[in-house]
Amino acid sequence: MPTVDPFDLSGKIALVTGASRGIGESVARMLAAHGARVIVSSRKADGCESVAAAIRGDGGQAEARVCHIGEPEQIRALMMAIEAEHGRLDVLVNNAAANPYFGPIVDTDLGAFQKTIDVNVRGYFFMSSLGAKLMAKHGGGAIVNVASVNGIVPGHWQGVYSITKAAIIGMTKAFAKECAAMGVRVNAIAPGATDTKFAAALIHSQDEAVKRMTTTHVPMERVAQPAEMAGAVLYLVSPAASYTTGACLVVDGGYLVG
Repeated sequence: MPTVDPFDLSGKIALVTGASRGIGESVARMLAAHGARVIVSSRKADGCESVAAAIRGDGGQAEARVCHIGEPEQIRALMMAIEAEHGRLDVLVNNAAANPYFGPIVDTDLGAFQKTIDVNVRGYFFMSSLGAKLMAKHGGGAIVNVASVNGIVPGHWQGVYSITKAAIIGMTKAFAKECAAMGVRVNAIAPGATDTKFAAALIHSQDEAVKRMTTTHVPMERVAQPAEMAGAVLYLVSPAASYTTGACLVVDGGYLVG
């Protein structure tokens, strides 16, 4: 009998937000390598097209679409364009995020608070809502939200960011419960410290005390590379995870086990 590849995404349309670099780029490359046609999305066209072109150069299928998930109308326009061009959406990876403030939680100003909430909570919510509706029209699909270990144990001087990541974990469970009947599975991953531009202020800080915070309690004694998150996402969106929904897969080098 022929062997069925449980990670085969051939024929699937996959949207990855925040995919111009870091975790999002690695996820986009991984999904394309397993057969999906990937829509590479972020705020900047040049970054999106660069990643999409690299995927095509490797023999994959990819296109670039600009979308700032902090702007609800851009989310709606993106989903309408995907439906018009492809007629379906099978995979959504919510990865784009904002963390404009690093410092004492009590000193967070309204602008930083609002930006973080608008992108990390409102953006994920409406991407998931509209994405699930589109998926349901064509038999279902899979959503993965990129949360953080900070949503489980708040990060030092990352108060509002940690609050939004905790909200994403709760949001994942709420969507999973209600969307199961629509054929849509909704899961999350919780990355630990990962070597991305987003986390560079911590990982590459000139302050040794700040730098040590990222690895001191990690049994593997290092930060992750972005590509190390991609396999977890691949599992959750693939047929291999057909009975998995509402889960939050921690990928943190052992940080949360202490």
